[in-house]
Amino acid sequence: MKPDIKDREYMYRLIIGQLFYDGHQQIAVNLANTLGCSAPAPPPSDKLFRLVTIAKQFVEDPDYKAEEKSSPMQFEPVSSGLDLEYDADVQPVSSEPSEYETIYLTVHKAPCRAAAFNSDGSLVATGSADCSIKIMDVERILAREKEHREMNENGPDAHHPVIRTLYDHVDDVNTVIFHPRDSILISGSNDKTVKLFDFSKTAVKKAMKTLSEVYPVRALSCHPGGEFLLVATDHPTVRLYNIETAQAYASANPDDQHTESVTDVHYSENARLYVTASKDGHVKIWDGVSNRCVETFKRAHDGSSICSAKFTKNGKYILTSGMDSIVKLWELSTNRCLIVYTGAGATGAQDFATNASFNHNEDYVLFPDEKSGSMCSWDARNSDRKRLLALGHTSACRTFVHSPSMPAFMTGSDDHRARFWYRKPATNEH
Repeated sequence: MKPDIKDREYMYRLIIGQLFYDGHQQIAVNLANTLGCSAPAPPPSDKLFRLVTIAKQFVEDPDYKAEEKSSPMQFEPVSSGLDLEYDADVQPVSSEPSEYETIYLTVHKAPCRAAAFNSDGSLVATGSADCSIKIMDVERILAREKEHREMNENGPDAHHPVIRTLYDHVDDVNTVIFHPRDSILISGSNDKTVKLFDFSKTAVKKAMKTLSEVYPVRALSCHPGGEFLLVATDHPTVRLYNIETAQAYASANPDDQHTESVTDVHYSENARLYVTASKDGHVKIWDGVSNRCVETFKRAHDGSSICSAKFTKNGKYILTSGMDSIVKLWELSTNRCLIVYTGAGATGAQDFATNASFNHNEDYVLFPDEKSGSMCSWDARNSDRKRLLALGHTSACRTFVHSPSMPAFMTGSDDHRARFWYRKPATNEH
């Protein structure tokens, strides 16, 4: 009898998840409450529809099962990223962000406004209003923690985590990214320039190439192949640069562009698309080959300025954050908001743009709450809010980036400090 009860519970969860997915939220909530599935409610999922489709094909064609082995549809118990079509009910396997600790901090001479990891998470960089950029070796940060050294960077140290300090901007550094293939760091500044630094050479502090813009640079995204660079500035038009020739391109159709300055830009991992966020309150999806706008999520955050927009690893979804302190997950195949993550901003409206991000395996969504000074986090699949993490900064957190490969993130603040957070392995606890 027990398996039958479990099967029925599973079936009901699929029905509720499908109702959420199809936009019938109130019916789904009522059904969940009636059946007692409300804690936690099943996440939006298209799995029931897909199962019915397979069953229908099997009924109509008994030989269908033989072909099923080659079907791309897979139900894996552990997800390597967010995919609500197949793994909506998977439980998070990574640690809650509230369990992270600061294991290293570095101090700039002015507010820290930018941070980025490289593609494999082995390096992290910070940029500051003091015009400088620091590059740190993550392995050295972890080694220091294991050896129980001082958390800050004072004193002589042959294994110092800061491996490069770059000075070539003459105004605030607003954004930094790593080139996906080469030892090149790319930065954008209020001095209206984009600079490329070759950090493979130890003595180099100046840029090897400079791209001149007309407005302060706000965001950068490098094509996964490494040949092209998207540049967002305090202007509605996004430019695409050929890194080698420094030639710039923009969409030929004026109707494609935003109507106010662009705040964020992000390539999908396969580079077929890129996404832009703007102060005009819209999110735009662009064709990565033709450079044309193919979709616009109008008033994505009910008219609030959009702070950030980024793709999931599989390119099926986009995570956005707005000045309304709300984070949303959008599904590209249906062009609609699928999940809303709420609860941040309860202690007051934010004054500065803040980006939302996933953790390294997309189990959780993270978003720094400006007024409370805490990191908010949610289960990415069902928006279940998790415990807060006090960030320890004495001023607003102005930048935040999560490692792509481990339970670690970096925060930067107007208190001039950049903090490296890490979830220590259980084996380290004595």
